[in-house]
Amino acid sequence: MQIGIGLPNQVRDVRPAVIPEWASRAEKAGFSTLGTVGRIAYPGVMDTVALAAAAGATSTIGLLPTVLLGPVWPPVLLAKEAAGIDGVSGGRLTLGLGLGGRADDFVVEGLGPRGLGKRLDRDLEVYLRVWRRERVGKSKPAVPARTRPVPLMFGGFVPTALDRMARWGEGYIRPSMPAAMVANAFESARTAWRNAGREGSPRLVAIAYFAFGDIDRGRRNVRDYYSISGETVADQVAAGVHHGAAAVKSAVNAFVGIGADELIFNPTLDDIDEVARLADAIMPASGQKPRLRIGATSDG
Repeated sequence: MQIGIGLPNQVRDVRPAVIPEWASRAEKAGFSTLGTVGRIAYPGVMDTVALAAAAGATSTIGLLPTVLLGPVWPPVLLAKEAAGIDGVSGGRLTLGLGLGGRADDFVVEGLGPRGLGKRLDRDLEVYLRVWRRERVGKSKPAVPARTRPVPLMFGGFVPTALDRMARWGEGYIRPSMPAAMVANAFESARTAWRNAGREGSPRLVAIAYFAFGDIDRGRRNVRDYYSISGETVADQVAAGVHHGAAAVKSAVNAFVGIGADELIFNPTLDDIDEVARLADAIMPASGQKPRLRIGATSDG
């Protein structure tokens, strides 16, 4: 299982200047992927901005929003943004998409929080047309020559998210929950993949929050981020923040046990030292590797 780390773009009132250095340190530490979590109506840094900054500060690490809210964007604009990030990074972006559902994130006139599934399905067709360099209206293509179709992954709770994943994507991203609660969703993703006649297996990515520093502040940040979902949900997610080395190791073992391909630890603090603390906690004992991998193929 690969181990990634999130950028702190979703931490309330994050210091934006920390993001490039965070990305650089994460790559040097050997993490597999840089993730993002984000909303529009929240005092953080937009997913696309954080990913673009990370792309410019790194050269090998993967980039994966977990997940970006597709239907809040005009589709041509998002397709162009994604293609630009992928191009700048040298083809390291996988576009993780979800529907969203919090009304205040839908700030573009005419793109409200209704009919999201059907709208995303239409948008996916638009993305592909943009990436194939078809003309935008009567004008020219929106992206440069040699633009590739950006690989897609999908997140969400509803069954149609799995159907969409099996049709359009390369894998499934489960929102932050304990491994025991994710296991059935991963198995459903595998089933949807097989039912769609896809070869191989979907890429299965899990998410977990962590803190090594001020756990109370970290949990307050998470609770604040999820407060719009109600007090019960916010308290549950905040209580699930993994604090310290023993807790993150336990999370790694739990997600290995359910067959996750990758676990991305999302920060709850924007303290740059959190990158090294996480790496030190889960780095194989033999020393730094080009990519953190935990499981049968690891010597750690």
